Amino acid sequence: MSAVLELAGLTKAYPGVVANDDVSLTIQPGEVHALLGENGAGKSTLVKMIYGLVKPDAGQMRFLGQPFAPAEPRAARAAGVAMVFQHFSLFEALDVAENIALGMEDPPKMRDLAARITEVSNAYGLPLDPSRLVGDLSAGERQRVEIIRCLLQNPKLLIMDEPTSVLTPQEVSILFQTLEKLRSEGTSILYISHKLEEIRTLCDAATILRLGKNVGTCDPRVETARAMAEMMVGSALHVPERKPHETTQVALELRGLSMAAPSAFGTSLKDISLSVHRGEILGIGGVAGNGQDELTGALSGEMPAAVGQLWFEGQDIGALGPNERRALGVLAAPEERLGHAAAPDMSLTENAVLTATTRKSLARRGFVNWRAAEGYTKEVIAQFDVRTPGPQTAARALSGGNLQKYVIGREIMQEPEVLVVNQPTWGVDAAAAAAIRQAILDLAAGGAAIIVISQDLDELMEISDRFAALNEGRLTPPVPAAGLSVEQIGLMMGGAHDLETAHG
Repeated sequence: MSAVLELAGLTKAYPGVVANDDVSLTIQPGEVHALLGENGAGKSTLVKMIYGLVKPDAGQMRFLGQPFAPAEPRAARAAGVAMVFQHFSLFEALDVAENIALGMEDPPKMRDLAARITEVSNAYGLPLDPSRLVGDLSAGERQRVEIIRCLLQNPKLLIMDEPTSVLTPQEVSILFQTLEKLRSEGTSILYISHKLEEIRTLCDAATILRLGKNVGTCDPRVETARAMAEMMVGSALHVPERKPHETTQVALELRGLSMAAPSAFGTSLKDISLSVHRGEILGIGGVAGNGQDELTGALSGEMPAAVGQLWFEGQDIGALGPNERRALGVLAAPEERLGHAAAPDMSLTENAVLTATTRKSLARRGFVNWRAAEGYTKEVIAQFDVRTPGPQTAARALSGGNLQKYVIGREIMQEPEVLVVNQPTWGVDAAAAAAIRQAILDLAAGGAAIIVISQDLDELMEISDRFAALNEGRLTPPVPAAGLSVEQIGLMMGGAHDLETAHG
């Protein structure tokens, strides 16, 4: 039987960078094939060529034994290639069936489509109500919409980009059962993920990209996660180390915070209380869309709370805006790096001025000191290994992982007293994630109080002293992170507030 997909010598260059350099790989029928690599290694460019979004400069592709050169995604889908993107492309004001119809070339009548959605979603263990508004769905349910949209095409190859980043442990288990069923039916899967233990559990083979080149293929079932990470980076992997430190007085305390959702599809916060001590890392887990952005905004001062009290070292700061909180040392880094944490068309230096002016003295008498701003930006670039031509580069020109390193570095190097960070290692590779986690641990060891909001449970368990979970805008009481099982964490994320049960 011929391979489902064969790539031979694929090359794609952009000004100043060769994204893919003579890449070859083969995917067999019914194989789950992992594509691994650091940020900027060329994974996204490679799958965009397979899916018809980018045209290769050189090399050939064959699909089911035939020459394959899709001019656009429509042609790739017609041939039998489907893709579930990391960032969903759904309209919140439309229902499930309407969203799925928009992605079809020739959709059937809505009644027939709804019946088919129900049938296929139940058959693959991903039940969906075709009449529900997408805006009312959880992140995991939204991902089901994207997957079912693909499965209705009966694909021969399904490409999945970071599919578990928004799922609870229980939802990951359900997804893996679905993928096993697809594999047993002969569907091939190209699976991109930074979660190497997932790769070891699920995948039959893995191709590793480094700096645009294929540096090897391995069997992830016999390799360790660390060995694969070191193949990706080409060197030994640093494991974050926790330095002994005291957790002393309470730095930040929040009592009874409630806040209406800022938009029709946001999440209201309901009676949230927490405290975080100097030297402590409080980890907050939860599936996307359960109030993480709203809690970050309430703590940073961007979204004033309607009810509740917030103290920083005994001082009431609930009425202060972001700049006043920053001046005191209460800093925040939001999840959405491009457009929220960084202005896309501004240079990195200009973006440094947006948040660091007060704490790094980048302005005097109302005028920006551009030399000081550029110097600070260069420090962030060097300290956090931000791969960029220089401080005058626009934020949008950086890869997602490098912009993430810049955003986190820009805040950490302001030496905050309290740091609230939402998704600190979103979309970054193993080496960069380890470096960011180490910087957070070092900041705590220096006496800062840190709240890390993340959907990466491995990350939270690695660095947190205490753990709490957000579910539908409510926060479970924090419990010690040491010794928590995945099942207990999953229960908390699912809304189990009886922590004697969850923690016992």
